[in-house]
Amino acid sequence: MTQPLRLHPDRLFPADPETRAVARRLHAEVAGLPIVSPHGHTDPSWFALNQNWTDPAALLITPDHYVFRMLFSQGVAMEDLGVPRADGGPVETDPRAIWRRFAERYHLFRGTPSRQWHDWVYAEAFGLEVRLSAETADHYYDVIDAALKTEAFRPRALFERYNIELIATTESPLDPLEHHAAIQASGWSGRVITAYRPDPVLDPDFEGFHDNLVRFGALTGEDISRWDGYLAAHRRRRAFFADHGATSTDHGHPTAFTADLPEAEAAALYAKVATGPVSPAEAELFRGQMLTEMARMSLDDGLVMQIHPGSFRNHNGPVFERFGRDKGADIPTRTDYVTALKPLLDRFGSEPGLTIILFTLDETAYSRELAPLAGHYPALKLGPPWWFHDSPEGMRRFREQATETAGFYNTVGFNDDTRAFLSIPARHDVARRMDCGHLAKLVVEHRLEEDEAHDLARALTYDLVKAAYRL
Repeated sequence: MTQPLRLHPDRLFPADPETRAVARRLHAEVAGLPIVSPHGHTDPSWFALNQNWTDPAALLITPDHYVFRMLFSQGVAMEDLGVPRADGGPVETDPRAIWRRFAERYHLFRGTPSRQWHDWVYAEAFGLEVRLSAETADHYYDVIDAALKTEAFRPRALFERYNIELIATTESPLDPLEHHAAIQASGWSGRVITAYRPDPVLDPDFEGFHDNLVRFGALTGEDISRWDGYLAAHRRRRAFFADHGATSTDHGHPTAFTADLPEAEAAALYAKVATGPVSPAEAELFRGQMLTEMARMSLDDGLVMQIHPGSFRNHNGPVFERFGRDKGADIPTRTDYVTALKPLLDRFGSEPGLTIILFTLDETAYSRELAPLAGHYPALKLGPPWWFHDSPEGMRRFREQATETAGFYNTVGFNDDTRAFLSIPARHDVARRMDCGHLAKLVVEHRLEEDEAHDLARALTYDLVKAAYRL
């Protein structure tokens, strides 16, 4: 028996009637504001080529690690979901079969953010009115597949339909940025920019690191066998990225450790890193030194730093070997910020011209470390709940634990950090509703006047992200 699919107009608002009424008023003023997506992993080729997605599975399942990690946890092979293998081996190629496997198990997502996002996409983007299940799988597939063949569902049309002002993608220093160049040359008014993610040529533990260094040197024309040449290569690529719209860098380090070595010691460490294997301690020291070097460069070129520590990446070794990076096996770890960031903050933390946005996967650090740090150092801002915590409950915990010490204005709004394009408006809908609910609670408790809450709702939705990322 099919069940109706309904998006309640008061979803995610507080249950108390008085608080809910305030939340409604706040949300009415921000629901239609443009979407600014300053950090994510959407594919720039979508907007450069502007081609239709081939099928529902390619749009909503195969690129989304939130989806296939849940299904994998319940025994569904990634090959059966069409996830490409690193060796090019056989995987499921029938998109309808992939969709049916997903639909048959859609109940697994009950209570998760993915369920919230997907239901929004089905109802708002495709006008579906029955709930996804094994029984409705083919109906869903046919409706979505037919829509994807139309002009209205090309990437640029969807970008405009959902009032997206800006999307930032994330690229390696080795990326030629050809798709970004094509977007800039196309005359299209949509703004898609890049962000500089130097991990492949900065992290000694990154696969292919030494080969990447050779390519880095060839690409920049710098002598990367020398410490000063290696730093010069980063400066060149940062400038190239800035020419293609970048306003930020992004650093996915395993920890927040930083270092500030004397010049000779840094050069000697790099000489070891560049020529052969190093110990785990030496790799960590080099990553820490490079965070400080990246901050130094940001003072010169104005790029905002984003530091994303605390993930044990590719934890499932066999999955990594079979499918490669970013396949849903990254696991949060405990993270220290107070001690780890001190060398960088001693050098640059009081610089008003520097912006460092800190993210965390360790929620225990919100009130103990992150909020006090951001509430003191001019260079620091707090990134929003991210990855495992970009959920209604994660957003609520963040506001409750961070605001009293850091305030609202040392945070940077919301970013969706997604690879699945249509989840961008879905995720921003959740964030706006949760922030309006939090502000409404402060109003009814007489901790905030309603006119101030209206100002804050706009700031959290739009103004803070524009200011923080220099957009």
